[in-house]
Amino acid sequence: MNDLSLDGKVSLVMGASVGLGAAIVEALAARGASVALAARRRDAVDALAAKHAAQGGQALALTCDVSDQAAVKAAVTATLARFGRIDHLINNAGVIEPIGRFLDTDPADWVRLMDINLNGAMYACHAAMPHLLASRGVIVNISSGAGHRPVEGWSAYCTSKAALVMLTRALDLEYGAAGLRVYGFAPGTVLTDMQRKIRATGIGPVAKLPIEALQPAELPARMVAWLCSPQAADYPVGECAIRDEELRRRSGVEVHFPT
Repeated sequence: MNDLSLDGKVSLVMGASVGLGAAIVEALAARGASVALAARRRDAVDALAAKHAAQGGQALALTCDVSDQAAVKAAVTATLARFGRIDHLINNAGVIEPIGRFLDTDPADWVRLMDINLNGAMYACHAAMPHLLASRGVIVNISSGAGHRPVEGWSAYCTSKAALVMLTRALDLEYGAAGLRVYGFAPGTVLTDMQRKIRATGIGPVAKLPIEALQPAELPARMVAWLCSPQAADYPVGECAIRDEELRRRSGVEVHFPT
């Protein structure tokens, strides 16, 4: 196995049905990984899994609501039953709503967002980490620049991503010495359904970005797959982003940012 290949490795992707999650599945499978695809939309993950099976790959479709701890545990158990190991956990499941100024948002919507964006990642890490430690594996939490600075109308989303940054750091502090690599990867503004929802609100600077400023999902997805590879074993853990020059150089992913 060369240092770019993921042959013999098993990846569990949470939020795998569409957009960046589906692109990450494609990128991992292209390197030879067996992939478990977990999402609420069973029809979408079934279609993706069937596509990879037709191409000779190994894929498992799983119905999973990440806000349900029992469902997340079941997804991990099913992955182990099918493949016998877990080498990579990608926490991609997330929502952007509620979008609006703080007093215009409903606290119940905040709780739902935290259950998905933060607790969902925590549940997945808690269930999968004993197996990731055994394989000296990799966790990639899909982060955001919104976790480091506030964005108008995104108080809930920014808060959830800031908490995810701290979870990433805490897991590295406690388990990095045991060989677990934990990254928080910020993919930038990606052309997905989430960005379409943001643009439809007209609230905040991101909603006003020109369409050409949005990146195709396959570019950050390829960076995630590279972070999972042996070639990235010496790449600094913690927060990284699509705009990081060193990450783009080492991963070989060319990204062009509008001026």
